[in-house]
Amino acid sequence: MDRDGQDREDREDERMSTSGSGMVSGSELIGRALALEGVRNVFTIAGDHVLPALDSMADMGFRFVDTRHEQAAAHMADAWGRITGEPGVAMYTTPGFSNAIPGLANAMHSESPLLSISGSAELSELGRGAMQEIDQVGMARPVTKGAWMVTDTRRIPDMIAHALRVAYSGRRGPVHLTIPVDIQQNFVREEEVAFYQPSEYRGIGAAQASQADIEQAVAILRGAKRPLIIAGSAASYARAGEAVQEFIETTRLPLLTEGDARGMVSDEHAYCLGFFDQGLSRTARKIREADVVMMLGRKQDLIIGYAMSPTIPPDAKIIQVDPSEAEIGRNRGVAVGIAGDVEATIRQLTAEASKHSWSELDWISELRAERRAWHEHLESLAAAEVPMHAMFVHRTVMQMLQPDDYLVFDGGDYCHFGRAYLPARMPKSWLYVTPSGMLGHTFPTALAAKLAHPERRVIAFSGDGAFGFNGIEFDTAVRHNLPIVCVLGNDSAWGIDRQIQLGVYGKPVATDLLPTRYDQVVRGLGGHGEVVENPEELHPALERCLKLERPALINVQVQRAVSPRGQAAINRWKSHTLEAF
Repeated sequence: MDRDGQDREDREDERMSTSGSGMVSGSELIGRALALEGVRNVFTIAGDHVLPALDSMADMGFRFVDTRHEQAAAHMADAWGRITGEPGVAMYTTPGFSNAIPGLANAMHSESPLLSISGSAELSELGRGAMQEIDQVGMARPVTKGAWMVTDTRRIPDMIAHALRVAYSGRRGPVHLTIPVDIQQNFVREEEVAFYQPSEYRGIGAAQASQADIEQAVAILRGAKRPLIIAGSAASYARAGEAVQEFIETTRLPLLTEGDARGMVSDEHAYCLGFFDQGLSRTARKIREADVVMMLGRKQDLIIGYAMSPTIPPDAKIIQVDPSEAEIGRNRGVAVGIAGDVEATIRQLTAEASKHSWSELDWISELRAERRAWHEHLESLAAAEVPMHAMFVHRTVMQMLQPDDYLVFDGGDYCHFGRAYLPARMPKSWLYVTPSGMLGHTFPTALAAKLAHPERRVIAFSGDGAFGFNGIEFDTAVRHNLPIVCVLGNDSAWGIDRQIQLGVYGKPVATDLLPTRYDQVVRGLGGHGEVVENPEELHPALERCLKLERPALINVQVQRAVSPRGQAAINRWKSHTLEAF
């Protein structure tokens, strides 16, 4: 017997001899610590260095959702964390951890409370050229809020607690733990181990903003003629949607949402004017006329033109509320800056605002008119042509939507039309590519949504280019019985980049694809696939797929049409300015 085989046999003998003796393994400690956090699902691919943990945790009742690539496992954990508010847990072996790095980078941009756990070779062998050895902690640090190696089995629960405290503090984000295989297999005395309830080390309550700041913010808003409230991802925690809705109903001030804040107040609410994306919403472009901008969990980054001119006028006043003090005034000074929980701060602002009377501003009518004109323009593109315009596809989907449907969008021109047009009606139900711009998250995200709420329909939108990253996860959907519907726009191109190339350089380079039958790929994986080439075929195909209790993809042949976001990118390239998209 080789050394590895003998070691495994010895450890099995040790496990049998310590059963019922007050000893506990590292693998069981991992499971018990995660169970205290309410974790039920783990997104994974099995591999040598996590086999002990998988074995113990399977006996403890955890559900393992095994994907076909670790990047997809990280994307699923990312989406789970944002949709449910619970920690999303991804687990993999050493080379699998390398595959997960793009997913962790994406989770940093999406600000998801994701716990990444990888195994490694034995602690005593690291640094000697051990099996598959890489600097996992060093690799993880640039794409997480923190990364650590567990070097003592007794420390597993408190290091999981510490990692999750970091993940949830301030702006949320992914964290990583490397737990060597021998640390998982070692047995320690149970009395030497301390477990921590989440309430003991995080979530201790939101700090109150000073009354002076609250009063000053309300006074500035009362004096505004053209105010805008922009809610970003960090405003979407807890029940902030209810609080924000009460605030805008009290003050009659206009709200735009982006990131995970989409749907926290429905786009159909009288004072919610839809999507804050200057490339996809004419209403959002009115920020250039605002005299007061209130940023709720919205960074001063590229999306808002770094809060600088011309996106926000130089004489406009900014009120910024953010859970991270470092984000306040990052690129431009603010009139009022409040570091703290957005929900708690908004409730304070509402209490102060309710002491005054508020009239609806003429500015609101301007914004609503701009929104109606934009909607009409988009619908004017939805002619029944062959091949179909992306807007014809999205308008057809719109006619079949239910209020609680999940909508998941990838990047690219085809999906940008849908993001510009389709409404966000419910919290955490309108999910799209993060500011990192990383393609391919759609299928894993859709699967996580279906896993979180199996009673709700999940409709994913992907281009043919994006399909290539994680399309194989339809196999995961079939194996785990997660019936999502993907409406794929196939223009045989990397659409938005091809359009930018044509608009800026006059020729495409490395952006043409084949008219591949992705529907047949999905059928080969055990799902349902259809191809749609004519407008009259689309509605019946959607109807069939939405009624199926089976993962399905509709491969729709669409035009190569430049989206508003694509055109904005072309304009930006040509102008050589740092304007927001």
